Amino acid sequence: MAIQQQCAQDALNTSSSPRWYRVEGQGGLRLDLHVGDSVCITSADSNQGCELLFIDAQGQPLDSYLAQNDSVKAFADKAEGALAQLDQQSDSALRLKELLLAWGIGDQALQQAFRFEAQALPEFEVTEEATLIVLCCGRDMQVAEQSPVTELQIAHYTMSGNGLPQPLALPRSEFRVPSCSATSYEVKAGEWIQVIDVEGKQCSDFVAFDAAALKEGREEPLDAVATRTLNGLTLPQPGLHSKFTDARQQTMLEVVQDTVGRHDSFLFACNSKYYENSGYFGHINCTENFNRSLKRYGIAPRAGWPAINFFFNTHAGDCGTIGFEEPWSRAGDYVLLRASRDLICASSACPDDIDPANGWNPTDIHIRIYPATCEFPRSVGYRITPEEQPRMTKPTGFHGRTSALTKQFTEYRGYWVASEYQNYGARAEYLACRERVAVIDLTPLRKFEVLGPDAETLLQYALTRNVSRMAIGEVVYSAVCHSTGGMIDDGTLFRLGQHAFRWICGDSYCGIWLRQLAEEKGLQVQVRESTDQIHNVAVQGPQSRNLLQQIIWNGEACTPVSELGWFRFMTGRLDGPDGIPVMISRTGYTGELGFEVWCHPDKAEQVWDRIWETGEPYGIAPLGFDALDMLRIEAGLIFADHEFCAETNPYEAGIGFTVPLKTKTDDFVGRDAIAAQNPASRKKLVGLIINSQELVSHGDAVFNGRFPVGVVTSSTYSPVTKNQIALCRIESQFSESGTALEVGQLDGQRKRIPVSVTSLPFYDPERTRVRS
Repeated sequence: MAIQQQCAQDALNTSSSPRWYRVEGQGGLRLDLHVGDSVCITSADSNQGCELLFIDAQGQPLDSYLAQNDSVKAFADKAEGALAQLDQQSDSALRLKELLLAWGIGDQALQQAFRFEAQALPEFEVTEEATLIVLCCGRDMQVAEQSPVTELQIAHYTMSGNGLPQPLALPRSEFRVPSCSATSYEVKAGEWIQVIDVEGKQCSDFVAFDAAALKEGREEPLDAVATRTLNGLTLPQPGLHSKFTDARQQTMLEVVQDTVGRHDSFLFACNSKYYENSGYFGHINCTENFNRSLKRYGIAPRAGWPAINFFFNTHAGDCGTIGFEEPWSRAGDYVLLRASRDLICASSACPDDIDPANGWNPTDIHIRIYPATCEFPRSVGYRITPEEQPRMTKPTGFHGRTSALTKQFTEYRGYWVASEYQNYGARAEYLACRERVAVIDLTPLRKFEVLGPDAETLLQYALTRNVSRMAIGEVVYSAVCHSTGGMIDDGTLFRLGQHAFRWICGDSYCGIWLRQLAEEKGLQVQVRESTDQIHNVAVQGPQSRNLLQQIIWNGEACTPVSELGWFRFMTGRLDGPDGIPVMISRTGYTGELGFEVWCHPDKAEQVWDRIWETGEPYGIAPLGFDALDMLRIEAGLIFADHEFCAETNPYEAGIGFTVPLKTKTDDFVGRDAIAAQNPASRKKLVGLIINSQELVSHGDAVFNGRFPVGVVTSSTYSPVTKNQIALCRIESQFSESGTALEVGQLDGQRKRIPVSVTSLPFYDPERTRVRS
């Protein structure tokens, strides 16, 4: 953390603009360096080393490069071949070799790489032109190990170049749309359009026309109304609902990647009337810029263009108003589109400088056109912290198997997960889990290795549960709170050794939070994210034990699957002592007897195949997130941003059992705030039986007479109760079972749906099945 702060301070002390890059574990980065540049490399968790290779203009290694940098040469060691840090035949090593070969770098050149340990990562000034290769090497981590390869951050301070992100591939063409202008251009079917916000907070209006129709004298433009209607979304997004259409609802373009996720499809591109109504007569505007730019194609001018306004940040108020604020986009953010037919397109760099639409400072937009021969994965950008570069959605290690069974995928916390499966459907998947056995990909769970002599001390302070009472091989469910008692996350903690834990949760921010607490307390502990090295499926249902005990081998000193207790785990191998290493935990999110199987992602498909073929005699089915929602709501299990958020403490989220205030005497984050709350004033999580076929939804208010007393947090149809059920956070005086209330819809008053309060869980109230 101190090194990162120093890099940030160095950036403030230079006239150059910092460009930030991230190198994922077992990955690489290629940067062009110019005289006068400077580079600062840091480790996200302060425990990851790196290898650097400097290449001259002829593609030859610069063995003497670091000799000119006295401040760093003392810390550099020859890497003895950077790939020596990898398992040579592992999938990760082969992927990195393939990347390096694409850059023209072979094993012989890698012999000239310099290695830096995590405690001495370099910061240096560039004294001669070179290409820098940064490698983040390390061996695959098996599930019983705790040495993940974690990411590096690269700060490159330079006055050279145009400030753009590296191309996704070799562009067919690219051009700048200068501030306050618009440019028209042609694309062919299958080609890709990347719209890039060069400096951040800059809107770019976009219009497109069918090129063949224009040649026939007809205008068939992209139609925002048809697009919204067909997708059921305010704007398409990468995934299933990704198509821009014309008025006939025929696809024109597809959104393939989006690093922002906040755009506008409702408003005109800015026009003269908007500025005149605001008192700015003769102000340059996107509509007139479009009219001029499209004239050469014979497209008629308009007084207002119904455009797709990329990066424009609009919002609708409860009373029907539409407002806007500064864009979410940062420098280098982009949208990637693929043309479904030949198109005439136009993009603007909006000139609006009279309000926050462009952050009060109109700047440039950059367009790159990639040939149809390119292939780019569908992905959505997300950020753990606001200032970092976007992270893009990944497939899980099991994606090759799940994608063969369905195209119904949704983005969840940086991964593609199946919502339901073709030829099954949510109800059939649900019944398989309740009656037989089902398998679900839960890889998006975040995994953190917490190691060191103060590991228990840190976790005892950070988590609400009494970690000091945990035995090796035990799992506990816990909340993580901040100082107000509000929940940051929930998760399960595995104790792997005396000073070794694995925290498994939903939010990557937990790693940052744990490191901050450790630094504040001066604790000797490592917190390293291992999500990319451990992927997992849940095997759930009454036949799950019978299935897994046939294929999991364990050593003599290890508890077998057949005897594994509830909230315990074991390590073993698939099918024998030489099989794939796995970890098996007696945990789940369904309310059924169940287990989770953890493995390295490169072995995930083999693990899936073995589970599937062994489960076929039991009637195994895949399970998507839609069915999982039905299962977990019936079981009264909570979900982030539904049953809890940073303003909800564990008692109000329905997991007060994770806060043992009487038996845990040690302090923990949020303890004082939780203890100071009057128990009688706490809202409670209860169940609702919906006495109607009308649907209720997350966020619906629950009323006692005229006034709201609670809110629906989750709802589903329950095959067990044979009606609709919901989870609800409610004022304590209305939490008694049998209390009759109403869900209010429309404005809360115009439509009421009768409900009655019940205790949780709806299914198996004594939890005998999950404990069986």
